[in-house]
Amino acid sequence: MPRRTAVVTVSVLVLLGACTWIAVDAAAPAGPTRTVTEQPPARTTPPEPVVVPAEVALPAEATAVVPGDDAATASLSVSRALYGAAPVAVVAPADDVAAQLLAASAAVALGAPVLVDADRTVGDDATADELERLGARVVVTTGGVAVATGTPSVEAPADPAALATTVRDLVLDAEPPAAQPVDVAAGGEVAAVAALDPAAPVLLRTPGTPPADDDADATTRPTEPADDAQPSAAPTDDDAHLARPEPAPAGSVLLTTGAATDLAAVATARAAGLGVVVVPGGDPRATSATVRAVAAAAPSRVVAVGGAFGTAEDLAWRVTTAATGVELPGGGQVLFPGRRLVALYGTPTTSALGLLGEQDLPATVARAQGLAAEYQALTSDTVVPAFEIIVTVASSGAGPDGNYSNELPVESFVPWVEAARDAGIYVVIDLQPGRTDFLTQAKQYEQLLRYPNVGLALDPEWRLAPDQVHLRQIGSVGVDEVNAVVDWLARLTRENALPQKLLVLHQFQLRMIGERERLDTSRPELAVMIHADGQGSQPAKAGTWAALRAGAPAGVTWGWKNFVDEDVPMLTPAQTYGVQPLPELVTYQ
Repeated sequence: MPRRTAVVTVSVLVLLGACTWIAVDAAAPAGPTRTVTEQPPARTTPPEPVVVPAEVALPAEATAVVPGDDAATASLSVSRALYGAAPVAVVAPADDVAAQLLAASAAVALGAPVLVDADRTVGDDATADELERLGARVVVTTGGVAVATGTPSVEAPADPAALATTVRDLVLDAEPPAAQPVDVAAGGEVAAVAALDPAAPVLLRTPGTPPADDDADATTRPTEPADDAQPSAAPTDDDAHLARPEPAPAGSVLLTTGAATDLAAVATARAAGLGVVVVPGGDPRATSATVRAVAAAAPSRVVAVGGAFGTAEDLAWRVTTAATGVELPGGGQVLFPGRRLVALYGTPTTSALGLLGEQDLPATVARAQGLAAEYQALTSDTVVPAFEIIVTVASSGAGPDGNYSNELPVESFVPWVEAARDAGIYVVIDLQPGRTDFLTQAKQYEQLLRYPNVGLALDPEWRLAPDQVHLRQIGSVGVDEVNAVVDWLARLTRENALPQKLLVLHQFQLRMIGERERLDTSRPELAVMIHADGQGSQPAKAGTWAALRAGAPAGVTWGWKNFVDEDVPMLTPAQTYGVQPLPELVTYQ
């Protein structure tokens, strides 16, 4: 700003230092110089503008699940979770999708949260309480919402040019929406809001929405203000300038099921700078699309809307697993529904135990793929080829350890597991433990179970009591021993962020699994399956199938075995898929 000067008649002003003015009078008689000391006027500088920014403040926990039963609840809970303060807030009616799209467009441009009001009047209600908590100085409304709290309000215009002007007038550094509106098809509203870019916002609207002003030019972007123009103050009771918040830290993500009631909540997240991932059903592991989206988001802070996501603890490990981006053969990280397995059974190097050992590894890969292809034409589900590999083989002799089980070397199966992984083949390792217990043997093969494409099968036929030997009786196992394996395998899966694992329980007599009704099928890390592996005539096999299904624990999936030599006759693929319910796993021995 120019310095103010003191005026003295017929004087030459000389600045010495920064504080003393010397006046030299040209009309004075010769003689000693006369010195007059004068303090200059006080300098003035314009006052610093008062800037009131919104404040993004995420929950203290790295993963949080907030209520989302309806639109109003979802909008309030996400506003509370993401904003510590917001001098501008947007309010839309609960029953007007077009108004919510307009509110979302304005909010993302303004950096403001969106609240949904059920009765179109903000008064003595939860919406008013949230506006007070946010410290809102002005409320932007859509859909005819009235604000009866005394807080200044402005209706957001539905015309792009007018909305751009409103956005500029309200908030410093706001990026006005582009001039050309974007029509959003019914059902795509949440996805469209999730895609809004705060750096380049657009005006979303339902198809056929008429312009708010017939004279408005909606095809031309509003003229940008001059570089030295000052933004106009918001309509508040002081000269404060309202500002966008600093965006949430990188890696901050909102998860939504995509429910229509989450529209405003999603807009709030985008306004705050969070990424948004739509997770239908609430489990980010469930599909290839959600796994890839979560992996791309690389989440470090997660807020999820609604009870479908479960507890924060459960969601945290599911997100961590999805974020690895590692998928099962056939896509995603959850086995069923939508996927079916067709497997070759046996052990490498010998044909005596099944089809898997009848050829070398490359030929086995090709055979499994060919067999799965025969089934693919019979179902719309993805059919995945599989190996079921016996890694501990029941033995007629006690062996050095006295357990009547021959534990084959772990390292001998690594090439099979890795070749299967590379070929899109799922692997189940099978235990025939003799006189030892299933958990002890499972732990011996933990190295294999750490591969994402490897599950586990327990074969109670070969589980002996201390005084039993193979082939003199059919073995059995108590459910507590099985549940111990369930717990261990589930923890291994969770702690290593692995896709869901298949746990197969072979059974052809009810007594093979004692107290089966207490089987733990509650662990989302596992898909627990009862596999009917009896052989013989088809009527006999059908009877076994029916008997096993009667009274089975809720939540189990089902497997069927075709014996190439022993079944009379063996079912064709089409006949096998005539079995009801349709088996998730078909094994060939």
